[in-house]
Amino acid sequence: MFKRIVRKDGSVILLAPRQDTQAVTVQVLFKVGSRQESNAVNGVSHFVEHLMFKGTTQRPNTVDISKELDAVGAEYNAFTGKEATGYYITAASTNIKMAFDVLSDMLHNSKFDKSEMDRERGVIIEEINMYEDNPRMHIEDVFEDLIFRNTVLGRDIAGPRENIRRLSRQALYNYYKKYYYNGNVIIAVAGRFDQSKILKLLSRYFPVTRRASRVKIKKVNLVRQSRPVVDIRFKKSEQVQLMLGFPNVSAIDKKYLAYQVLANILGGNMSSRLFLEIRERRGLCYSIHCSAQGYEDIGALVVAAGLNKEKIYEALNTIKAELNKIKNKGISSDELKKAKENIRGRVILRMEDAHSHVNFLSEQELYGQKIKDVRAKLAELDKITTSQTNVLAKQVVNWSQANLAIIGPFVNKNKFIKILTK
Repeated sequence: MFKRIVRKDGSVILLAPRQDTQAVTVQVLFKVGSRQESNAVNGVSHFVEHLMFKGTTQRPNTVDISKELDAVGAEYNAFTGKEATGYYITAASTNIKMAFDVLSDMLHNSKFDKSEMDRERGVIIEEINMYEDNPRMHIEDVFEDLIFRNTVLGRDIAGPRENIRRLSRQALYNYYKKYYYNGNVIIAVAGRFDQSKILKLLSRYFPVTRRASRVKIKKVNLVRQSRPVVDIRFKKSEQVQLMLGFPNVSAIDKKYLAYQVLANILGGNMSSRLFLEIRERRGLCYSIHCSAQGYEDIGALVVAAGLNKEKIYEALNTIKAELNKIKNKGISSDELKKAKENIRGRVILRMEDAHSHVNFLSEQELYGQKIKDVRAKLAELDKITTSQTNVLAKQVVNWSQANLAIIGPFVNKNKFIKILTK
């Protein structure tokens, strides 16, 4: 069970007490990410996230922050996405006051020291290099740049290197002040804690301020597409990374969960259709999976694979055949039952982790949904039918809307386009 509290300033508190653990996770989530950025400051959300760890008035540098948390064995980190930026600490429940103290200090009192900022530019550029040098990590950026091209969702979260080199201290600070305010925050706590104590800590470390509304998104409009589109990033390599996907419903659409079931049947596990056909029967890949990916206003159904470069065309033809098979012939009741049980088991296991629990609740709140607990979500899963899933398969697998991203030793798109259009 959980409790949702909306404070007078618009901030939202989510409390999920648990007695089966000695740990607690505190997460502070702001509704700001790369989709709020302009091209000129693309990368600023991620840059600001880094700066929150670079020293405060109370803890002057990174070491002062990390030593305090390391001393009690806490796990701590932050993340920036296209729609949110989050900071969390997981620690023994006896250290919950310290978790609030450190998070509050970082988020309210960071110094934005220019020398630290300039040093961090190099760190972020090396992070960009790391992603681009790892095709398995970089392929998602290439794919989203393709399918969401010319929209805010098509931008890389880390931004271009030239932006990181030139963003001024004032630009970073102004962006921080614009989006890091109480009305735009979700504070979630999961694990072992006393509710009355948490409310006192919140009042002390995240006091109520003036009322303000949460950030509203501008919905994206995809480029009109009448034929498949291919983007190849040449890289001399033995293995090809591939992402093939179709525009789909958003994460808050009522059909989204059914699309997750469809993705599970296609490539959600080692007994899924794509895994068995592409890897086990034909030996064309090491990894292959399918997923439904969603943002607040749009999403995609995506197949991702690491493939034998010598058999890339055979592999793509086989992936296409499997997608056509599920589109034209549908799924069986037995497949639906197994997919539901697989998803159910994964959800239950994920909820054993307090950090996953706060993310489960916070994501629903971020999108303005009425928050449902795990039991309610699993009840929705139970209602999905074979016929419903088959209708969705026919709708989403539309080859004129296909987007194919490839990283590997190829230059010519024509053969790939030919496979997708035939």
